[in-house]
Amino acid sequence: MAETLTTHRRRQEIDARRSSGDNCSLGSTRVTEGHESHTLPFHPRPGAQSRPRRDPLAEQVFSAPRRAHRRRRLRRGVRRRPHLARARRLGARPRHPGHHPDIPFAGQKVTDVPGIVTATRTYGSSKGFWLQDATPDDNPATSEGVFVFTSSTPKVAAGDSVTVTGTVSEYIPGGASSGNQSLTEITKPTVTAVSTGNAVPAPVVVDEDSVPDAYAPAGDTAAAGSVNGLTLDPAKYALDYYESLEGMNVQVADARVVTATDPYSELWVTAKPHEHPSRRGGTVYGSYDSQNTGRLQIQSLGSTADFPKANVGDTLEGTTTGPLDFNQYGGYTLVASELGTLRSGGLERETTQKQSGRELAVATYNVENLDPSDATFDQHAAAIVHNLQSPDIVSLEEIQDNNGAKDDGTVDASQTVNKLIDAIVAAGGPKYDWRSIDPVNDQDGGEPGGNIRQAFLFNPERVSFVDRAGGDSTTAVGVTKAQGKARLTVSPGRIAPADAAWANSRKPLAGEFVFHGKTVFVIANHLNSKGGDQGLTSQYQPPVRSSEIQRHAQATVVNGFVKDILAVQKNADVIALGDMNDFEFSGTTRILEGDGELWSAIKSLPRSERYTYDYQGNQQVLDQILVSPAIRRDCGLEYDSVHVNSEFNDQISDHDPQVLRFRP
Repeated sequence: MAETLTTHRRRQEIDARRSSGDNCSLGSTRVTEGHESHTLPFHPRPGAQSRPRRDPLAEQVFSAPRRAHRRRRLRRGVRRRPHLARARRLGARPRHPGHHPDIPFAGQKVTDVPGIVTATRTYGSSKGFWLQDATPDDNPATSEGVFVFTSSTPKVAAGDSVTVTGTVSEYIPGGASSGNQSLTEITKPTVTAVSTGNAVPAPVVVDEDSVPDAYAPAGDTAAAGSVNGLTLDPAKYALDYYESLEGMNVQVADARVVTATDPYSELWVTAKPHEHPSRRGGTVYGSYDSQNTGRLQIQSLGSTADFPKANVGDTLEGTTTGPLDFNQYGGYTLVASELGTLRSGGLERETTQKQSGRELAVATYNVENLDPSDATFDQHAAAIVHNLQSPDIVSLEEIQDNNGAKDDGTVDASQTVNKLIDAIVAAGGPKYDWRSIDPVNDQDGGEPGGNIRQAFLFNPERVSFVDRAGGDSTTAVGVTKAQGKARLTVSPGRIAPADAAWANSRKPLAGEFVFHGKTVFVIANHLNSKGGDQGLTSQYQPPVRSSEIQRHAQATVVNGFVKDILAVQKNADVIALGDMNDFEFSGTTRILEGDGELWSAIKSLPRSERYTYDYQGNQQVLDQILVSPAIRRDCGLEYDSVHVNSEFNDQISDHDPQVLRFRP
């Protein structure tokens, strides 16, 4: 997994706000560090990161299940393009058809802007209300609504007719350097009441007929790929469609949940129930060209205690209605003043098939920053024993040292691993043995002080580990030839730990196993996270995936090591597995696969079942098991992505474990 330092700090401040009582509803669960000077007196909004820029250490990724909910994959604080005239009466020219310039009146004062209050936000640091024109124009490219930032509890209510005088702001979540799109607001307002009890403008229905199938235009190459100067075409592009509705009252009906409720009381639905559906009710992200346009984040203006605890495949029955907002943690968001009723889809956790006596079962499982202070050991153990059916070899990612995030030089993780092994025995599983290599303190990325690493669990009654001394945190494992077969110089050993590809990142762990007299080489990986990548709603289209640079370099090193094994023994059984932090169709996977040295076995599954992670409405592959040709040629190869976490609101990790069964 991967998470930013910014998120960790945000969570610490969240806890502080909760204890102070400033968390009556959804938005206030998101706070950030500091406050950057700004031309307008803005404060951090609860549904977005603070007005300051993203922490410069944001790409030093880590994760903490009890400390910070993960916000990653396909993501990263980049949002909408600058909004133009929200309504004729904002006091500036309306958007000119065929152009998409910045707002010419940002920073200028507007006077007596009339409208109907559609909803109020009375909590958190982004108090204010949404104002919508009661007599809209006929230009589909201009929104009729805008958020009025009051900074204190607004003294208006839904249905009030008011006029507003204030300053127009184009707030960019994360700052201009983040690449985020902007959000139009009226700040420093003077509000004059006209009447009360008026009908709120009817919501715009967002459904499969209204949302275009194309996601976004390609950005202008002369503007570094930005779409800001392009024609806004809400009838052609989903990103433009949502932009044209920002600030307006919108509605979805009978919407299926495609990402479960998270700790911030938010979930994702799809307005397009037939768009790339998974077998279990989600929406599959199958390529860089299929961004799934129907995804929409749902928050609530009500109490977090009343927010539904939904799983993937559940439905918000009836109508869910409210203003269409925009934030750094998901982009376009329906902030509901009226939530539909949750109907369960009855989703249950999966259980894989038990391996036969002749089958070797190899699994990978990201246990999300596990350390001895966690309360999830029994649940992880139950998942390994019952849902994974006690695999013979388990590659664990994100094993922390014995005191977790305490940064005191501790690197030993024996307490963490042995506590998990004991819990597995208590759950009725085997007494696993284990191998790992302690990293150099604070050199492998992740949460500072946590020293995450990969570890092998193996069932000594079924498989043996070949120990060869000399492997440590800085010694590179190599490949030699003995009696015509490949063998590792050290086992366990780390692959090229001094290579620049692994700077501030986890080094692969290689081990040599024997099953029924056959040698199997296993490489446990946790590649560079997607921290720093631009999100799908970026002003830059296609979004820049900057994290790929290091991940591609890492994939090249891993593939090269596999080549070394196969050069010595062409028919060697080699498995490279773990949290690859990239999709099965990605460049990272193509580099890992090389010229056929490896093959990602998740591609043996139907497309509707290819996912290990669920982020912002997209079910996607991050965890993979890749196999050498000798294993792929085995007609008995079986692969299972065991969905026990990613689709559930009570997940103990945000990754689903993967299991491969084959006969060496």
